[in-house]
Amino acid sequence: MGFFERYLTLWVFLCMVAGVALGYWLPQPFAMLGSMKIAEINLPVAVLVWLMIIPMLLKIDFKALSQVKEHWRGIGVTLFINWAVKPFSMALLGWFFIRILFSDWLPADQIDSYIAGLILLAAAPCTAMVFVWSNLCDGEPHFTLSQVALNDAIMIFAFAPIVALLLGISSITVPWQTLLLSVLLYIVIPVIGSQLIRGILLKDGDETSLKKLLKSLQPLSLSALLATLVLLFGFQGKQMLAQPIIILLLSVPILIQVFFNSGLAYWLNRHFGVAHCVAAPSALIGASNFFELAVATAISLFGLNSGAALATVVGVLIEVPVMLTVVKIVNSSKGWYERE
Repeated sequence: MGFFERYLTLWVFLCMVAGVALGYWLPQPFAMLGSMKIAEINLPVAVLVWLMIIPMLLKIDFKALSQVKEHWRGIGVTLFINWAVKPFSMALLGWFFIRILFSDWLPADQIDSYIAGLILLAAAPCTAMVFVWSNLCDGEPHFTLSQVALNDAIMIFAFAPIVALLLGISSITVPWQTLLLSVLLYIVIPVIGSQLIRGILLKDGDETSLKKLLKSLQPLSLSALLATLVLLFGFQGKQMLAQPIIILLLSVPILIQVFFNSGLAYWLNRHFGVAHCVAAPSALIGASNFFELAVATAISLFGLNSGAALATVVGVLIEVPVMLTVVKIVNSSKGWYERE
């Protein structure tokens, strides 16, 4: 690893601080950037996400996707965590921490709304950022792409019923524009674009040009990650400074949920003899959240200034630093994982 990658955690922390400070001192530029969105998807952030995930997608040879069937155990573990564990574990954690343990420090009229936001956050697995996490832990790219595509397909049918069940609401208004546009922006367009570039670079059968491009894109990908942090924390800088205690309390069940689900997925993959290059992204996909969909659904159901919207925003704020921690854990434990 180079100097930049070795101290990535430090750069992440500095970008978080810079984002909050800039968002507080320069609210107008961030408000302008924050308003550039379609169906609650911020377009500047979408462009930065492209820069993050395209290097990962360039590594994927679609002719080799048939090999994914070899990783059926990893896919099964991830699906189990995403759809049978994560939404329900978050509902339990939200009930325990928000309704019981922290209720005296939270506005009484927002308790139910906070829990609803946490459930919305956990009910949809991440679509785009997992490509970045998988790349950082040398994950099997074909497995990652297949798993994300499968989760997207399931999400279209399962998101609303699961949220309705856990929230006790008979009819959930799913922001289909956000869901479908996210799949288009974060999966379809980058995949097509990256495969076109890959085809041009490999037309002579020589991988030298592709390797040179991937090497030059690596710093750009990490820079886009840090720029995304500055934007996300800049958008919410005032809110963080205005309600620090509430944000801290809401972070507790989210943090526990991330480490619980990623740890469970990692352990199950090891138990079933899954290769580390599959288990690592499986753990990361099992723990991360599709925060764009969660925020949009919270706003459409409960309103922009609701506790549910705030809870989903907290998920946005802690997503990157927490997932980087999970990446570090799976990387550093590779020796233990592969030990008989």
